[in-house]
Amino acid sequence: METTALWHLSASSTILKTTNIRNDHSVSCLIKSLYSLISTGTERLVAQGKVPDNLQEAMKVPYMEGSFGFPLTYGYSLVGEVIEGPEHLIGKNVHIMHPHQSMLYANQAHIAPIPEDIPSKRAVLVSNLETAVNAVWDSEVTVGEKVLVAGFGIIGALLCQILRKFPAIDLQVLEPNQTRREMARSWGFNVAETITLTEPSFDVAFNTSSHENGLQFCIDSVGYEGKVVELSWYGDQSVNINLGKSFHHLRKQIISSQVSQIPGHKLNRWDHQRRKALVFDLLKDPFFDELLTDEISFQDSPVFFQDLRNGTIDSIGTTIKY
Repeated sequence: METTALWHLSASSTILKTTNIRNDHSVSCLIKSLYSLISTGTERLVAQGKVPDNLQEAMKVPYMEGSFGFPLTYGYSLVGEVIEGPEHLIGKNVHIMHPHQSMLYANQAHIAPIPEDIPSKRAVLVSNLETAVNAVWDSEVTVGEKVLVAGFGIIGALLCQILRKFPAIDLQVLEPNQTRREMARSWGFNVAETITLTEPSFDVAFNTSSHENGLQFCIDSVGYEGKVVELSWYGDQSVNINLGKSFHHLRKQIISSQVSQIPGHKLNRWDHQRRKALVFDLLKDPFFDELLTDEISFQDSPVFFQDLRNGTIDSIGTTIKY
């Protein structure tokens, strides 16, 4: 079976490479790819070769080929149609964590059938929405709180959509990029380029900006025992923050949030399957289609990654169409 996969050859080169794949005893389904989502923050760092040596094993994704030292395939949210496999899956659209690739074999245990009332393109948001759900759980945000989201990329936008479903939440978005601010306003969010603080007043702040300035503002913005949830991943870049202001005096908390593990206080009732079922239920809302702002063909994806390395991409959600 012939397939085409996206390969990062170096920190400056991405190509499409066609090879033959075959089934083996560890896999059971042949999937024809329909869409995949480019998670720009993480995938920019991968394409630039900025994955730290000590995290390379943890950062591997299922079915990835090569290594972070290049060359490698990467990507982690793909939707396709099962064309060979168990009879009950034939013709079904499924979600799988897999690098960007046109055809693939996958273990039945690694795929999730998509409910029929969720369009295949919208379903590429599954993995990132799981990240946003985990962050809300980590924050323990509740009714009536004042909440800041710094950064309105795909994770920030997904977070905002979940948070505004909470009763009486006072939600403020901080985003320096004009294009993204205009999108956020068009979707009804309260967004600003800068926020002047007279005093720390937010109960919870989420940093999705992938920048130390966003993290610093989040720290400075929360009040007594306020929580800062850090979702940005910086790769091998150092981050400088100032903890000498009110951080200790006001007993502020910085919480790391990451999708691969269910938060400890949820583990007695939740597992990955239940979380995915929740995400599918959330994705029944057609608003999520609005967040997929750009679509590119698979053939154009190497050019996109070059622009991504150069920092010229300001879209919120970019999908590859196969």
